[in-house]
Order: sequence, then structure tokens, then C-alpha cells
Amino acid sequence: MPKKISPFANQNSSPINTAFVIGFFTILGAWAFELIGGYEPCQLCLTQRIPYYTGLPIIALLLVFWNKIPPMARISATLIAAAIFIWSAYLGTFHAGVEWGFWQGPAACSGSGSSINFADLNALNDARVIPCDTPQFRFLGISFAGYNALISVLIVYFLLRSAIGQIKTKES
Repeated sequence: MPKKISPFANQNSSPINTAFVIGFFTILGAWAFELIGGYEPCQLCLTQRIPYYTGLPIIALLLVFWNKIPPMARISATLIAAAIFIWSAYLGTFHAGVEWGFWQGPAACSGSGSSINFADLNALNDARVIPCDTPQFRFLGISFAGYNALISVLIVYFLLRSAIGQIKTKES
């Protein structure tokens, strides 16, 4: 009887395992800081979660169906996940730049809106706007947005490492 090989034992899926674990615990940490720690995410913070909500399911499907997906489809899906986390790194870098004042953020959460009408003034009591340009937390001088950018780059590294390994394996 042939031995069933787990996708988690494959040398090219190992970096994807690492990318998934890093991403999973990152989004879990974001939720914990919000729900347990009381930190309120701004509009840009919430936007930075979208790549995790789209990229992690792709990575999970890759891991579950690793040996059932044709190599080219697997490589393509890995590269798509990498592109999603490149977008995540961009979002984190953009938000960190807004926090440091390098560029303007969205008018909706940066205090950069120049015109206010009376309807907006009436709605002030209904909505609480969390500023995007003021970090709620910094550790070693880096905000949540900065850490997201760094973590996203790390995830991209592991995804690209896996894709390169898959390509090399396919060629040999």
C-alpha cells in the first residue's frame, strides 16, 4: 500500500504553511487588539484587513488541495496570493506614511476635508470617525500600519520562495 504523502511535508508547501500561519496570527492579532484591547480601527486599518480576508483563503485552499492541483495552477495561485500581499504591504506603507505626515490620507479620516455642509454637521452625532493620521499605538516607533507592511513583505517572501521552488521542481 503506497504511503500517503501529506501536503504539509512537501518542501515547496512548507513556505506556504509559514505564510499562512503568519497571516492567520496577524489578522487574529488585529481582531484581538480591537475586541480585547479596545483599539478602534480607522478606515485605512479596516482596508488593510481585506488582503488577509482574500489571500488567506487562497493559501488555505492551496494547502488543502496541494497534491490535487496541477502544478501550473498551483504556481499561479501562489503568485496571486503573493500579489494580494504585495497590495497589503502597499496599504500598510501608505497608512504608515499618512501617520508620519509624508502624504495626505483620505479626507474621510484624516481631517483634511476642506468643505463641510450642514448635513455633515447634523451627522456628527451619529458617526464616530477614527483618525487615520494619528496612530493609536507604536512599539519601537512602528505603528500597527507599519507592522502590517513589514509582516506583509514577510508573507510575500515566503510565497515567492514557494513559487520559485515549485517552478524549479516542475522544470526538473
